[in-house]
Amino acid sequence: MLLDHAGTPVRTGRAAVNGTNLHYRTAGSGPAVVLLHGVPKTGYHWRHLVPKLTPHHTVVVPDLRGLGDSARPSEGYDSVTMSDDIAELMAHLGHETYAVVGEDWGAVIGYQLAARHRGHVTALVFAEALFPGFGFEDHTALTAENVSSGMHLWHLGFYFQPDVPEMLIAGHERELITYMIKSERSHPDSATPDAVEEYVRCYSRPGGIRAMLSIYRAMLVDAEQNRQAAQQKLDIPVLALGGSAFIGDRNESQMRLMADDVTGHVFDAGHDLAEEVPDEMADVTLPFLAEHLAAAR
Repeated sequence: MLLDHAGTPVRTGRAAVNGTNLHYRTAGSGPAVVLLHGVPKTGYHWRHLVPKLTPHHTVVVPDLRGLGDSARPSEGYDSVTMSDDIAELMAHLGHETYAVVGEDWGAVIGYQLAARHRGHVTALVFAEALFPGFGFEDHTALTAENVSSGMHLWHLGFYFQPDVPEMLIAGHERELITYMIKSERSHPDSATPDAVEEYVRCYSRPGGIRAMLSIYRAMLVDAEQNRQAAQQKLDIPVLALGGSAFIGDRNESQMRLMADDVTGHVFDAGHDLAEEVPDEMADVTLPFLAEHLAAAR
């Protein structure tokens, strides 16, 4: 359960948007911020950050298309379509302008949201993600450098193969999810039992693994979408956050290809900042949002 700063459970709802149905949570008041999770997580990933934001912001926490308790349609897992899901959700909830905080695949989707809906997104926090089309694919290579740096992303090629991953993962969702989220963290104990249970519950549901794999299988489409979007740089402020043991300062260097006004920060952490170092992430994110959302009003 997600709680706000007063310890009150957040409100939950569902919305029919962009040809699918999204589950979302919302709480707080003030300028709106939407939080976009990555894989293999759900909106529950933000449970530590939400109560730090709700004294100052209206927070919207969707489960992305196909993930969490959202519907699992057969298609639409490219980052453009998934960003349009969120744009329609925010319009449905009455938010004309808002900031975006994304991590992992949610950061890539958040970038597309900012690029495609420039009149609505006022600021972007981009955490721990690699862009398809801008070097993500390079980390699938079996090289000494990738292996020694912990950035050999072996699972991308495996996930891309149709049918075989579903066959091998079925019945072993817990083992896969536990391994993935613990192996990518400097602080593996931050993958608490409640979080593991929630992620396993959602990804073990019918279509859960298929939807997750569909996001990876859209990477070649994403790459072209990102190259197209990058032809016009973002003119909003961007905060690029990294974990020193994973993507690190490459978050900032990538975003400088995509936006003009980029600030970077690297934490002593791995891949999942909002669960590993939530206090430190809030200490950097809150002043950024306060400055730029106030300027945008």
